Parts: sequence; C-alpha cells; structure tokens
Amino acid sequence: MTAGAWLTETRAAPVRAQQWWVLTTRLVTPAIKSGEVLSSVVAPAAFTASFYIPLKTVMTVIGTGFSSYAQFMMPIVILQACAFTAIGAAFRSATDAVAGIDRRFGSMPIGPLVPVGARMSGNVFRLCIAISAGLVCGHIIGFRFVLDGWHTLGFLAFSLLIGIVFTLGADVIGTLTKSPEATTQALVLPPLILGMLSTGLAPAEQFPSWIQPFVRNQPVSQFVIALRALAGDTKGNAGEVSWALMTPPLLWAAAILVVCVPTAIRLSSRRA
Repeated sequence: MTAGAWLTETRAAPVRAQQWWVLTTRLVTPAIKSGEVLSSVVAPAAFTASFYIPLKTVMTVIGTGFSSYAQFMMPIVILQACAFTAIGAAFRSATDAVAGIDRRFGSMPIGPLVPVGARMSGNVFRLCIAISAGLVCGHIIGFRFVLDGWHTLGFLAFSLLIGIVFTLGADVIGTLTKSPEATTQALVLPPLILGMLSTGLAPAEQFPSWIQPFVRNQPVSQFVIALRALAGDTKGNAGEVSWALMTPPLLWAAAILVVCVPTAIRLSSRRA
C-alpha cells in the first residue's frame, strides 16, 4: 500500500465519538459563555409566575381535587419548559440548514448521524437545565413529590422523554423549513394552544362539554395525567401509576418518535 492510499484509508475511518463530542461542545460551550442557557431558567420561572399567581385563588375556589393548585399545575410547568427548549432546538437546526453548515458537514468525513446527534445532546443539556428550573419553581410555589423514590425517578425520566420527543420533532421541522424566524414563530402557537386546551391548568370539567373529549385525550393532557400520577398527591386524587394510565401517554410519545426518528435519519443521510 502506497503512502497516499494509506492516508486516504486513514481519513475515511474517523472516530465518530470524537466528532460527536466536538460538535456538541460547538453548541454547549458558546451557550454557557454567552449566558444563553439562562433562558432555560427564565422561561419556566416566567410561565410559573404568569399562570400560578392569577389562577391560584380562582382554582382554589373552584376546586381541582388536589391538595394544592401547585401540585395540580406542576406537570404543565415541566411541559412548557420542554416546549420552550424545543423552540430553541428548531431555531438552531434551521440556522444550520440555512447557513450551509449541514452541506459543509456533508462534504467532510463526518458520520451522517453525528450532527443531529450532537444537536440532540445540546438539546438534552438545555432540557436538564429547564426541567431543573421548573422543579425549583414548583418547589417554591408548594409542589412536592409525595411518593417513593422510584416514582420520583419515573417523573424525571418521563419528563426527559417528553423533552427529547419535543426537541427531536422540532429539530426535524427546523431542518425541513430552513427558516429560523418562520420556524420559531410557527412553533410558538401549538404549545400555547394545546397547553391552554388541556387539563394542565384546569380540570376537563371546566371546559364546555363539546370540547371535553379533545381536552382529555390530546397528548399534552395525557402527558399531564402521567406526570401527576408519578408525582402523587396527599389526597390520593392524582391517579395510580398503572399500564392502563401510562399506555396512552407512552403511545403518544412513541407515535411522535416513529415519525421523527426515520425522518431525521433520512435528512441526515441526504446531507452528502
């Protein structure tokens, strides 16, 4: 084997793990230095204050069946933290697409799934910060885990799963649209609408009867139901964690992944 052939063969076998790490730090390090990660803290805090303060008295009078409105509201705080992170994920993927970074990666000996894997790693980093901030906000207003440690771990794991589902879907949308501004604007409304038309802020019985089936069965409400059961409540009205209760939210998460994972793989494979 000649020296030129040896060099060509060596360059064709890059270390995928090292590539992933370099591309991940490309997203994480600047966010830390610039203070961008503070948005992952501010967003859950702003959402909690904006809805808990004006609704607490009203919902306490109406009644939610829970020991406190903070216990009732906590899941939607986590979901909104995930949604805010997903909007940022869509912006970053759209920026990479429109700036030609994806095309540049396609001309380099980088594994086709490495860029999207690095973006998702950065998204998980932001998710962990956002979920932690949401839990701190919930603790301040009175939320508590009342079940054992396994249920608490289940709450955290399911919260992270929801965040990964949201951010992966947003990443795919951003890559497809290739317009950071349009993508961000388009993704603001769905979480807001589905959040308001869910059982996250009020029981389904408080909605008109004609829309209650949608309110109960849409994915945000199903995610809320699962998180409430995992968190528990001193009055015992949060529901019992069982396959019957957990199957619908898990199916919603699986359905989104079934659509987004193959699409992400296909988009990544077409970079070259």
